[in-house]
Amino acid sequence: MNIYELTGNYEHLLNMLYDEDVDEKALLDTLESIEGDIEDKADGYAKIIKELETQSNARKEEAKRLTQSAKTIDNRIKMLKSNLFNCMKITGKTKFTTNLFSFSIAKNGGKQALTIDGDVPEEYTKTIVENDTFKIRQALENGKKLSFAHLEPKGESLRIR
Repeated sequence: MNIYELTGNYEHLLNMLYDEDVDEKALLDTLESIEGDIEDKADGYAKIIKELETQSNARKEEAKRLTQSAKTIDNRIKMLKSNLFNCMKITGKTKFTTNLFSFSIAKNGGKQALTIDGDVPEEYTKTIVENDTFKIRQALENGKKLSFAHLEPKGESLRIR
């Protein structure tokens, strides 16, 4: 297989990766069908991985931008609601209807907010017991055998530079 065919096959594979309707088995079958040495395949894989990482990072950045934009809009909504609420309270018009909407000020549902004003007697407190994972890890790393815990083997990962 010449370099052009190999490159064309990897471009076809890249297009398949972008298509969310293509299942993983079809992707793996396509990868396996591409002929070439392991080095060639590794280079092809790396090119695809780098392209996908670039696309993923671009989408993450766009998501951050959209999240910030939504926060700005939410803050404006809060400001407008606060202004309308204050106006209704000041004027005493706490319930009315227009041709488009109905407006009213009502008490919030749920439990009343609780504020603690000082030291709470022990009968009104909870004791929370937490595992001291630092101490457990340290004991295991120092060779101590514990019946209730063990260290998992470290995993392996692929690095492409």
